[in-house]
Amino acid sequence: MHIRLGRTPWLLAAAGLVLSGCAKFDDRAAGQTFAPAPQLSAPAGPQPQLPEIDGNSSGNSARPNPAPTPVPPPQGCTDYDKAVIATCLDTVSAVAALPGDGSTPSALAGERKSGRVMLVTAGKAATELTSLQVDASGDGGLTGLALSPTYAEDQLVFAYITTATDNRVVRFTKGQAPKPVLTGIPKGATGNRGAITSDGKGALLVATGDAGNASAAADPASLAGKILRIDTAGAAAKGNPADGSRTYATGVHSPGGLCKAADGSRVWLTDRSSTQDVLFRVQAGASLAVPAWTWPDKPGLAGCADGGDSVMIGTSTAGNVQQVPITLDGAVGGRPKAIMDGKNGTGYGRYGGMDPISSQFALVGTVNKDGGKPVSSDDRVVVIQLQPSPNGGTGKD
Repeated sequence: MHIRLGRTPWLLAAAGLVLSGCAKFDDRAAGQTFAPAPQLSAPAGPQPQLPEIDGNSSGNSARPNPAPTPVPPPQGCTDYDKAVIATCLDTVSAVAALPGDGSTPSALAGERKSGRVMLVTAGKAATELTSLQVDASGDGGLTGLALSPTYAEDQLVFAYITTATDNRVVRFTKGQAPKPVLTGIPKGATGNRGAITSDGKGALLVATGDAGNASAAADPASLAGKILRIDTAGAAAKGNPADGSRTYATGVHSPGGLCKAADGSRVWLTDRSSTQDVLFRVQAGASLAVPAWTWPDKPGLAGCADGGDSVMIGTSTAGNVQQVPITLDGAVGGRPKAIMDGKNGTGYGRYGGMDPISSQFALVGTVNKDGGKPVSSDDRVVVIQLQPSPNGGTGKD
């Protein structure tokens, strides 16, 4: 599914997108902005103008297209693959797509080990927005990013990070120091990864690791091993299963990603246990005991995106994207297919954070500098299709 844009322009529509220690502060960003605050209307898919994908135009013409021109290998930080919008980053474990003006894809990219949050835009050099103080030992660091549910008004961004003492949710905007939102999430030698996303209803969903203690996932007194649903101040969101409790679901171990359908009708969690990787469809108030699918070979499930007909999941160990077919009622409809796996010149190595631009396209970060085989332009942020062509091709290292 290599996206060959050639000289055709992107035509992107706007995509809209406590315990002790929880701080109180103004929800507004005091006029600080790092992107125009757009009017968030019903999003349309980003539409490259007649791109060639595996040699096939998006049109319906029966006329055969010529074979795609091979993409030259990267030279330093220059990447000739037009699907790549940012290069020479470090372990992009979190991505948050930004609303745009219809011209270019843009996102925030979080580096797990450095704690840097980079503003990346197609055709422009990446710039540092902020740097969060993180402890990246084990699997910790900066592992989740999400825009505020009211981003158009407040320009706030939320991050899940590991510090020297705990795991926590913080929020920030350009020109202001990060502020704690929810602190005291248990920290361990492992199980520190977290994920965060907007639930589409004005609240945030936060998946927390079990800090290496599997029993914490079932302990109602612990914030570890849970999916929490909080407001932008860190308190329990209204409408939670138990009034006044942040807990939305239990049974998490080492989350890789949270994602939801475009209409908010379903929420997915990727997770890793000691014996297998799993995909859960999250239900409010439930214990995550029955996976939608399991991977006994443990490919390292990471970020995900729901494209309507399938859920796309990046893997940080196997170095492929798992395309999981789903039915109209939101059940897994068949065996997942591994695509973007480096075979036949396709793929980008190991994958980390993922976030949809629309129902058709998503942004994914790579984590090749974390145990993979980086090329000169790694780590990168790449545009991928959520409805890939049948042969599953997509890009080239």
